[in-house]
Amino acid sequence: MSYSGTGNEKAVTASDLDRTHVGLTVSFEPDEFTLVFGRIGAIARKEGGVTLVLAGVDGAGGMPAHYSLPPTQQVYVQPDKLTSTETAIKDMFGKVQDNLRTHKGDQRPGGM
Repeated sequence: MSYSGTGNEKAVTASDLDRTHVGLTVSFEPDEFTLVFGRIGAIARKEGGVTLVLAGVDGAGGMPAHYSLPPTQQVYVQPDKLTSTETAIKDMFGKVQDNLRTHKGDQRPGGM
C-alpha cells in the first residue's frame, strides 16, 4: 500500500504529534500491509519512536489498540470540525465587515 491521505487530511510526522491531537481521527500505515483509521486515545514518545493508542479499540476483532511508529512516519489527521467551523465563521465575519466598510465608504452625503 501507499496511502497518502485524503484531500481534507493533514499530513503530520509521528514525532510532531502532541496533546492537541488526542481525540482526533487519524489514518496511517503501520506496515506495508495495513491501513489504520481510528481516533487517538493517547500518544507516547519513546526513545526511537512514537506509540499511538487508539481510543475504543481494546483489541476488538484482533486489531491492536496501540501502534509503534518511527518518528518520521506520516500520520494523516482529520481536521477538528469545531476548529474548522470556527475558522470559517471568523473568515466570513471578516468578509462581511470588509463589505460593510466598503459600502459605508460609497455613501454620498446630501442625497438628491
